[in-house]
Amino acid sequence: MEQESVWIALSLTLVAGMATGIGSLIAFLAKKTNTKFLSASLGLSAGVMIYVSFMELMPESAREFARIYSESTAQALMLGAFLLGILLIALIDRLVPEDENPHEVHSMEEHGGKSRLKRTGILMALAIGIHNFPEGLATFTTALTSMDIALPIVFAIAIHNIPEGIAVSVPIYHATGSRRKAFWYSFLSGLSEPVGALFGFLFLLPFWSVELNAFLLAFVSGIMVYISFDELLPGTEKYGHHHLGVGGVVLGMLIMGISLILL
Repeated sequence: MEQESVWIALSLTLVAGMATGIGSLIAFLAKKTNTKFLSASLGLSAGVMIYVSFMELMPESAREFARIYSESTAQALMLGAFLLGILLIALIDRLVPEDENPHEVHSMEEHGGKSRLKRTGILMALAIGIHNFPEGLATFTTALTSMDIALPIVFAIAIHNIPEGIAVSVPIYHATGSRRKAFWYSFLSGLSEPVGALFGFLFLLPFWSVELNAFLLAFVSGIMVYISFDELLPGTEKYGHHHLGVGGVVLGMLIMGISLILL
């Protein structure tokens, strides 16, 4: 594995994680949450992730496994890794209380008093940190395999990290009155993304092989598909702009498909 590729992969996860800080800035600039923007953005992110998972990562995983095993065994291993990815992120979701779901943007009225607002913001920051860890691993793994695929994924993850930043910064800001505290809580929660990549670098890279690469491609596909269907797409419904969300999904798939053709 070339050292330059590793550093690029780590840098991409840092960029994606820093997008939570962008969400924090948007929360400061806007008097209220732009739900149309959020719905379209979440749909776009889901479209990119779903397309790249089913059209690129999983087929590539099966091809990699087929270099060692029979076709039927390769397909079975790919499916098993995909389901394990779903199981991991589903278990993580079970550990996060519904009220502190990082993909929900709450108003001040929903949160109640200032002490509860601050607690909610902190819990959201922790919840986002938990969710972003496997996303960082996914980005890092994909970047090592194919930069053409990794760049749109980074874009998609960055987009859906923006409302996460808003979800943290809004309650913290209203509770403390400090934009600085709100920004840093939001920004630091996104840094678990490069931490996930660092985990991959320290513990997985020394054992990199065709089998591990094939496993991780399908594994991270499971993570991204679960995030798309369980969190991003329902988010567009909660914000009340179903058609904008669906339009975002189609646009995300179109952008991903065209980019792969051109690249």
